[in-house]
Amino acid sequence: MECLGFKGGVGTASRLLPDGHVLGAVVLTNFGSRERLTVCGVPVGRLLPDGAPEDAPDDAPGDGAQHLDRGDRGSCIVVLVTDGPLDAHACGRLARRAGMGLARTGSVATHGSGEIFLALATGLRGDRVRTAERPPVFGRDLDPYFAAAVEATEEAVLTALLAATTTTGRDGRTVEALPLDAVADLVRRASQQ
Repeated sequence: MECLGFKGGVGTASRLLPDGHVLGAVVLTNFGSRERLTVCGVPVGRLLPDGAPEDAPDDAPGDGAQHLDRGDRGSCIVVLVTDGPLDAHACGRLARRAGMGLARTGSVATHGSGEIFLALATGLRGDRVRTAERPPVFGRDLDPYFAAAVEATEEAVLTALLAATTTTGRDGRTVEALPLDAVADLVRRASQQ
């Protein structure tokens, strides 16, 4: 899996909501191109020094396989889960917020990409005889859930990037890990301006 030009994978994050419920995100990251990579609002993909993986020519010696630009294809799966009392309609609305979290990291959902967003809630579960005793959250009361979905999705993508290691796969194709020190330096410098 390649995420925004670097080794991707699976990332997770969660948020504690003001009403005491929790929202978690699990994201399979396999999308985007390096020049769009954004961390904490900083366009680090464009600011990283030349010579990173996507800058290598297609016929780089020792590559073992032709270099592929994955920026316009791939898949990203986001699963959002909360223990809050959301009904099916609210879960559908919640799932759509995952795209905003991806966008904050640099995704533009190109034509060739295949995003899948899923949300579920356990807060209205009842047994076979009776339904849950509490009313579902709706209207403006969903806003904290929406914000949590965006933030947790963004963080889960970054978690996947930060945890990934350089990997060599089929036909000797190598996908480099995100250069953590360089990214930290760029974000630190941007925050001091």
